[in-house]
Amino acid sequence: MIIQSHKINNIEIAEVISDKILIQNPDDALDLIGNLYYQGFDKIIIYEKNLTPDFFDLKNKMAGEILQKVSNYRMKLTIIGDFSNLKSKSLNDFIYESNKGSQVNFKESLLEALK
Repeated sequence: MIIQSHKINNIEIAEVISDKILIQNPDDALDLIGNLYYQGFDKIIIYEKNLTPDFFDLKNKMAGEILQKVSNYRMKLTIIGDFSNLKSKSLNDFIYESNKGSQVNFKESLLEALK
């Protein structure tokens, strides 16, 4: 895992880069969030491929648990991926509503995430 640091308008952003699934469960998310929080980051960018597919199954409530942990640390999270082919209406609605706020966003590219 590589943490690429970006700084925009005095906001410290951690881009998490890996070829592996880094978050298999809420405890993995808490470890990553806590680690980055204590390193002074304000925002986390992670890629869809680094999250277990279970994250995107809203029935198991994993996404909610993880997003609550992000909120508890007062960090912002952006997940980068191609979400255009999702078949779940509830997941599409979740992404749409998340993108209306500033705590958690779903973007298609690093450039969009850094804006």
